[in-house]
Amino acid sequence: MIDALFADIVSRAQSLGLGFAFLTSAYERTIWLDGIRMTLILIAVTIPVSLVAGAAMAVALTSRRPFLAGPVRCFVEVTRNTPTLVQLMFGFLVVNMLIGKALGGAENNPLTPFFWVVAVVGLHIAALHAEALRAGIESVPEAMLEAARAVGFSRLESLRFIEFPLALRTALPALINNLVALAKLTTIGSAIAVGEVTYASIMIWSQRDNVVELMIVILLLFSLINLAIGWAGRWLEMRLKIPGLGV
Repeated sequence: MIDALFADIVSRAQSLGLGFAFLTSAYERTIWLDGIRMTLILIAVTIPVSLVAGAAMAVALTSRRPFLAGPVRCFVEVTRNTPTLVQLMFGFLVVNMLIGKALGGAENNPLTPFFWVVAVVGLHIAALHAEALRAGIESVPEAMLEAARAVGFSRLESLRFIEFPLALRTALPALINNLVALAKLTTIGSAIAVGEVTYASIMIWSQRDNVVELMIVILLLFSLINLAIGWAGRWLEMRLKIPGLGV
């Protein structure tokens, strides 16, 4: 039944001049569908990594302790000012090699290409999250902070209950934009043979010469993913909106 369904899709596509004959091959179809699945997994894993790391960096950047803020500031500047692909290649080809040597050989290294994509893309976007959240924290009116100190809030309590919740609302549009960029950046996994949709498509079109058709599908796939992220962001904005704030 599934084969008949894909055969019908291929037939309809051919009538439009589009070549999706690979869908009738169980092997190629499996590679491609696994690539789509891997892309969705990468996005689902990397989003929380970026948000948690970004929040931690924002707290460090706004702390009054130079030994916390200084290293994080250096990391943010290096990360956001260098290409993500270069960072990935440096991590996978240099840092990963050094870790393998330290562990007695590459066979003893537990870090996979999947890990490096999640780590590099997650931390790259986390640096952008950190700047957005830092700006939000620093935009909290001083009067609110004075009121918090007057009722006995510690610095940590003020950050947890007042500054961070307000900063999140202010920074949310920027955070959503960063998450859209994150979804698109997962395609760099193809550079180190992570089997996401771009890598799977390259494997297929190198045999089938159907670059145009597969690129159209990739564009549509990421458009749908990022539309979903954008809609979720707008819904969250409305849910977190404080009546009268900013008016």
